[in-house]
Amino acid sequence: MKVLRIVLKQSSANYRKAGTIDNKMTYPLPIPATVIGALHNICGYTEYHSMDISIQGNYESISKDMYKNITVLNTVSDRGKLVKMAGPDTISNAYIEVAEAVDDNANFLKEINIKVKNKELLEEFKNLKVLKERLDGEKKKKIEELKKEKKELSDKKKGLDKKSNEYKELIEKIENLKIEEDKYLKDLKEYENKNFIEPYSQYRTIVKKPMFYELLNNIFLILHIKSDEQTLKDIENNIFNLQSLGRSEDFVEVIECKIVELQEFNQEIKSSEGLTAYLNYNDFQEEKIFNLDVDGNTAKSGTKYYLDKDYKIVDGKREFRKVIALYSNYFSANKSSENVKLDKYNDLNLLVNFI
Repeated sequence: MKVLRIVLKQSSANYRKAGTIDNKMTYPLPIPATVIGALHNICGYTEYHSMDISIQGNYESISKDMYKNITVLNTVSDRGKLVKMAGPDTISNAYIEVAEAVDDNANFLKEINIKVKNKELLEEFKNLKVLKERLDGEKKKKIEELKKEKKELSDKKKGLDKKSNEYKELIEKIENLKIEEDKYLKDLKEYENKNFIEPYSQYRTIVKKPMFYELLNNIFLILHIKSDEQTLKDIENNIFNLQSLGRSEDFVEVIECKIVELQEFNQEIKSSEGLTAYLNYNDFQEEKIFNLDVDGNTAKSGTKYYLDKDYKIVDGKREFRKVIALYSNYFSANKSSENVKLDKYNDLNLLVNFI
């Protein structure tokens, strides 16, 4: 079986686990979707090229990197900085500082415990809030008046002959009140959208807080790519376009990229010391490959991951297909199979297991 072997080094990287926010945790190795996406990108592919991947390697240490995260909230609250977006209808993040909270008990509307940065815009913000309170008050009063009037008319028609003129006149008045209410609410909504909702939506709160990245340091990776011949050639020809893996700042050094012939075997082969890998969980369950403990005995469990591999577009969004993998730092196989082969790199015996 001919495959493409890629050997990489990284000084540091974060292969982020989805769902981690304040502390952006990392997988111990890049996941299939990260590798596949990077390879598609360097080749300029716009459509998916099917491929299976073996991912193994190691890292020297893990550390945390702190940074300040600036979050633009979709609402306004009495914390952080009150700003007015310069281009709310564009993708621009430019903004004008209006005021900044200097204490936990800050209040932008009452100007309590804040530092004013733009008095004119702060007054505009306050006037919008006052307008909203006035509109809400007028709406409540008007609806209550109409409700009361409709109830009085409904009470009057009780006991009347439904065929009488008086009953019909009361029904007509009630219907007219409903029409008046609908028109009032429609006009109010239009006025509110133009004079409050649209201008108020330009105001946001910006908050800063410390966040963390888990970083793997001094990373060594060996990737085996199984795909059609042309795809492998494309990757080989474009491999030096690969600048990073993980985050955009997680730069890579390409040590080797070459087509190799994987070997069959029919005796026990153990993974080289110090290398970890993602094992194909189905192969593990079918005992085509074994996870070993520190004494070299077969381990029945390990760290199981549901990893993103490839995706399709559903309703305009990416829907990832997940594969189950077992993360192992010591593994073996008794003989080769469809997804389990042998490769040699320098003095390393590499058990290659595709997922």
